[in-house]
Amino acid sequence: MHSLNETHDPTLRSWVESANLPATDFPIQNLPFAVFRRRDAQEDFRGGVAIGDQIVDLRALSERRLISGVVSEVLAAGAEPTLNRLMSMGPASWSALRQWLSQSLRPGSLHAAQLRTLLVPQAEAEYNLPARIGDYTDFYASIHHATSVGRLFRPDNPLLPNYKWVPIAYHGRTSTIGISGQAFHRPHGQVLPPGGTQPQVGPTRRLDYELEIGVFVGGPGNTTGHPIKLQEAERHLFGLCLLNDWSARDIQAWEYQPLGPFLAKNFATTISPWIVTLEALEPYRVPWTRPQTDPQPLAYLDSEAERNRGAFDIQLEAYLETERMRALGQVPQALSRTSFRHSYWTLAQMLTHHTINGCRVHAGDLFGSGTQSGPTPEEAGSLLELTAGGKQPLTLTSGEPRTFLEDGDRVIFKAACQKSGHARIGFGEVSGTILPPLESLQ
Repeated sequence: MHSLNETHDPTLRSWVESANLPATDFPIQNLPFAVFRRRDAQEDFRGGVAIGDQIVDLRALSERRLISGVVSEVLAAGAEPTLNRLMSMGPASWSALRQWLSQSLRPGSLHAAQLRTLLVPQAEAEYNLPARIGDYTDFYASIHHATSVGRLFRPDNPLLPNYKWVPIAYHGRTSTIGISGQAFHRPHGQVLPPGGTQPQVGPTRRLDYELEIGVFVGGPGNTTGHPIKLQEAERHLFGLCLLNDWSARDIQAWEYQPLGPFLAKNFATTISPWIVTLEALEPYRVPWTRPQTDPQPLAYLDSEAERNRGAFDIQLEAYLETERMRALGQVPQALSRTSFRHSYWTLAQMLTHHTINGCRVHAGDLFGSGTQSGPTPEEAGSLLELTAGGKQPLTLTSGEPRTFLEDGDRVIFKAACQKSGHARIGFGEVSGTILPPLESLQ
C-alpha cells in the first residue's frame, strides 16, 4: 500500500487557478491520467494528466526534455498513444512522475512558464480508451446488490452459498468497451415471455445500467502459474475509473443459468476517461469489515493490513437524462448515491483470487467491481433494484415513468472522495446513450 506524502498535502495550491476551486474534481492532489487529443484536430492520441479544467500534454512535455533520468523514461511512456507501458512500470515509477508533476504545478515552480504552454483545455479534448485492454473481468463484489437481485431471480435462494467465500466474477468482452460518450443500439436477444414456454427474439425491453468502479491492472504482472499474493496485490493495480456495465435483464433472466452472463452483458461497457491512481486515493482508505456472523475470508484473502486499510470511501452517483428532459432544458436527475466502502471484497482480494489458479494478468487488463449498492434501498446501483424488478416505476422530474431505460436515455455516473481536512478527489464522469434497435435477424 502507498503512504501519505507531500503530494497529498491539502494545503497545496497550483498556478492553474481552476485546480484550486473547492468543487473541482482535479486538484493538484489528484493528477489522474487519460489518453486524449484536441477535438477535430489531425493529431495522434497521447497521454495527459488532468489539473483543474486543463490537461498537461505528456507528449509535448516529453519533447521539451525538461526532465532527465528515471522520470524522463516514465514520462516518455505516458506520452504514448496508450498507457500500457506506463502501467507496466510499477508504483515507484508512477510515484516519481506524480511527484515531479506535483512540484512543477505549484506556484513558484521553475517549469511553470513552459508547462503553461503545454496545457490543453478539457473542453477542447476528446478521449480514447486509456489502454489496449487485453482482458476484462467483471466481479460481483456488492453483497447488497447480489442479495437484492437474487431475491428477484431466485426468491427462495437469493444468495448462493459460495458468495461469502469466493470473489465471484465472469470474463467479459473487450471488443465492446467504449469511452464516455459511447452510444449504442438497443440489443436483441432471446427472451422468454412471462408464462411462455418458447423464447422469442427481439430487442430487450428491460435495459439497465450498473454503477461500478473500473480497475486497471498495472505493474510487472505475474507469470503463468504464479499467483499474486494479497500483500503484493496493490503493486499490480494502476488506478480506478468509473464503469457502466449495461445489462439486458430480460435476456439475462433467460440465459444466465447454468453458465452465467453472456449476451445480456457483452453488447456495451462504458468507462470514464480519467484513471485516478491508488496513490491519489490514499487519504480515503477506510477499514474493510466483514460481519462477524459471516464466514471470514480464507487465509490467502485475509491480513491485518487489508482489514485496517483495504477499502476506499468513494462516493458514487447515478443520474438519468431523457430526451424529454433535454427538450425541456432540465438537468439530469439523480437516481441513487452510494459508497464503494460497502464492497464485500477489496480490490486486492479480487486480484489475488483471480490469480490463485495461476491465471496471468497484464498491465492494461480491466476489472469491474460489479454493481455497487449500499445497504438502503436508495443506494441501489441499478434500475432493477430501484424499481423492484420493474414493479415499482420511478416518476422523473419530467413526469415520465421509468422501470427500465428507454431509447434516447442518457445515463451519467459521477464519483468523488471528500472529507474535512483533505483535498476533494474526483473521477469526472462517464456517460452513455441508448439508440433505437437495429433490424433483428428474425
